[in-house]
Amino acid sequence: MSVAQELEPTADIIFPPGDIESDEPPLESDLHLRQIILLLQCLELWWQNRNDFYAAGNLTIYYSQRQLKSEEFRGPDFFVVLGCEKNRAKVG
Repeated sequence: MSVAQELEPTADIIFPPGDIESDEPPLESDLHLRQIILLLQCLELWWQNRNDFYAAGNLTIYYSQRQLKSEEFRGPDFFVVLGCEKNRAKVG
């Protein structure tokens, strides 16, 4: 059996409708993602001897005084935090 045959839909699979309304902005293109990566790589190279910044992109930033994740948040394409310890978060 080929991979294509294994992936053919069966009667057990229910697909959602394709006309779902959404208020979300459209996803970025491949070019947009590559531009963010290039910007991060350039900044990391330019500031390779600095340990007082954090730069990232496509992350949600919460800034609620009440520490609520349901209010006051943004998801910028790119951001830099100065005057902090350069630290990569460990996941898992």
